[in-house]
Amino acid sequence: MIHPDQIKPDMPVVCSKDGQFATVDHMESTNYLKLKKDAEGRHHYIPLTWVVSIENGKVKVDRPGDEAMREWSTVSPTF
Repeated sequence: MIHPDQIKPDMPVVCSKDGQFATVDHMESTNYLKLKKDAEGRHHYIPLTWVVSIENGKVKVDRPGDEAMREWSTVSPTF
């Protein structure tokens, strides 16, 4: 299981196919990663449950990048 303390700002976020699709801004509570702003100036949020490993300084998620980007949230999760 991934512990939130393992995830640090500026870590690349890679998909199940090893392609980078985002960069960590910081942890948003213990359940969500807040990602750095995209080209349009918006932050995105993904749940920690998507993270399958921390390898070589990268956060790896359980789905392809295009799927992750369709499913991520642009709204800060409610706690």
